[in-house]
This record gives sequence, structure tokens and C-alpha cells, in this order.
Amino acid sequence: MKRVLVACGNGIATSTVVAMKIREACDDNNIDVNVNQCKLLEVPSKVSDYDLLVTTGKFTGAEVNIPVIGAISLLTGVGEEETIEEIINALK
Repeated sequence: MKRVLVACGNGIATSTVVAMKIREACDDNNIDVNVNQCKLLEVPSKVSDYDLLVTTGKFTGAEVNIPVIGAISLLTGVGEEETIEEIINALK
């Protein structure tokens, strides 16, 4: 099972929308995934347990050793398909 951490400013609103879209895309691509949400400020203390970090804001925190994908497109709709493809490819 792949583990994805979705981070936004407060860990509630925008990360919920993005997490739902990631779950749906993974389900459509037969990828077993566990998606959790957090605040951007919490990323450094949580990221080591995950395979992928997806953010809806600019992440300028600590260096991470996993792929980081910016997903503002999943909120705006502009470039959404490309971002979903990038997420799926990172999890395969």
C-alpha cells in the first residue's frame, strides 16, 4: 500500500478536496493507497512515513526524501489531468 500525505495551510479544506481526487484516481488505476492530510507546518514531522507529498500551497519547509507534487491544479481545474497523471506515475 502506498501512503500519500496531502498538506495545505490548515490541513482541512483544500487538502480534503485534493485527498478525495487522489483516492478516486488511485481507485481508477488500481493503486492501493492510504491518503492522510495535515498542515504545511506539520510536514517535517510527518513526511518520513509517506511515499509521496502533495501540497496545495508552497512548501518551503525542511528537505524531504520523497517526491513532492504541487496540486493547486486539483483545486482550479487548470492542468488537473496532468497533475493526476504525475501523482499516479509517482505511486506506480
